[in-house]
Amino acid sequence: MGIRAASALVACTLSFPALAEVVTVGIGTQNTTTNTVTGGVVLKELGLIEKHLAKVPRFKDIQFKIEWQNFTSGPPVTNGMVANTLQIGMMGDYPLLVNGATFQNGNETKSRLIALIAYNAEGAGNGVVVHKDSPYYELADLKGKKLSVPFGSAAHGMLLKALEDRGWTAEDFELSSQSPEVGTSSLQEKRIDGHADFVPFAELLPYRGFARKIFDGAETKVPTFHGVVVREDFAKKYPEFVVAYIKALMEANDWVRKNPVQAAAKIEEWTRIEKEVAYMFLGPGGVHTLDPTIKPKWVETVKYDHGVLKRMGRVKEFDADAWVDETYVKQAFKELGLDYAKQKASTTNYEISGTDPLCGGKITEPRQAGEVWIEGGAITAYKSANCTLAAIKKAQGEGKKIGVAYVYDQSMKIKVFADKAFYSLKAGAKTPEIVPFLLKKDAEAFAAKNGGKVGLYDDALALAVVGK
Repeated sequence: MGIRAASALVACTLSFPALAEVVTVGIGTQNTTTNTVTGGVVLKELGLIEKHLAKVPRFKDIQFKIEWQNFTSGPPVTNGMVANTLQIGMMGDYPLLVNGATFQNGNETKSRLIALIAYNAEGAGNGVVVHKDSPYYELADLKGKKLSVPFGSAAHGMLLKALEDRGWTAEDFELSSQSPEVGTSSLQEKRIDGHADFVPFAELLPYRGFARKIFDGAETKVPTFHGVVVREDFAKKYPEFVVAYIKALMEANDWVRKNPVQAAAKIEEWTRIEKEVAYMFLGPGGVHTLDPTIKPKWVETVKYDHGVLKRMGRVKEFDADAWVDETYVKQAFKELGLDYAKQKASTTNYEISGTDPLCGGKITEPRQAGEVWIEGGAITAYKSANCTLAAIKKAQGEGKKIGVAYVYDQSMKIKVFADKAFYSLKAGAKTPEIVPFLLKKDAEAFAAKNGGKVGLYDDALALAVVGK
């Protein structure tokens, strides 16, 4: 080879850019668990992680290949993280602490809780349902009966707490482990008497028309939440990736809040969970609050949950304080110019607002309000249960079809489907007293105390008039 040819070959070789390093990152999601979507499927579909990674100078020569792996519950996510096929995962409170304990009692790296996705401060979201034709209306009715729950899930933890509160044990039931899919089929075919599950199944199954909710996690008064854990070895090697992930999560939260109706429709498209159910959780005044901050109360809850499981011999030793790492979420807030301490101190959700177009006046008490979603149309808010039901009557009289309507349970202050609620009803000189409840026992107690009578949706509709 001549000198000129050799020089040309060298020049040609040197002109090629260096091959980018390829780093595969496994992220374990739970797409059908509605309050995890802004940590998973929304990021995937909107390309939000890639958007924020592109702004990191250190990563200009690194190609991150994100492998999204979808699961129906938290324990398999932990298995993937232990096997290092997943570096990031999301799951509910009880699976989270088992994840942390598993890594703390292992010989390799640890896992760290780096952010929350969504929460309910009272425990709403988990629940127990029975078939709609069941004669059972509360948890005590299921003693000695066939009850299933996904073992190791947040719903399993809720159930164990409910049993402990009542001095019962799992042996008081014919308790079995069934996934949401299997539990759904078993309940629909009446092969079990009740099914306990996590978000969104205790709302989804009644919405689909074959189940009735008889116990809500809010009755335990113990917060429930879903959070994000990461393998510490990955986080220390690529801290900017973890920060970019949290910034993407925060952008996803904003995307949902900016247009919750559109977001609910897209979530249905991506997950097959009906938009009406997604909106119930993530819309204004929804069952869960989107907030990535790690509040002291959540850490105390994890410690409490650990005590529940430990007393039942279901978990190893666990140091919750050592497990939590706020470094990355604080950095994300800092880079976005936001006040982490202020948000950490807040537990407010965005609420229903506006002016009632039927009864008139502004909506000043959002947890007394309601919403009507016309099929194929918009959602309209009303300032009371009475006005919400009156609006339904008016729309039906105009030949419009109601897609769904929401009111608020007046015991636990959580959003419920209007057509699935129990009502304390009392006629009034001008406007009736219509007070909605999720549970029959709460409606009965209120009616007995206030001189009303218990009715169902059709009874409440018949009584409703335009007024307050």
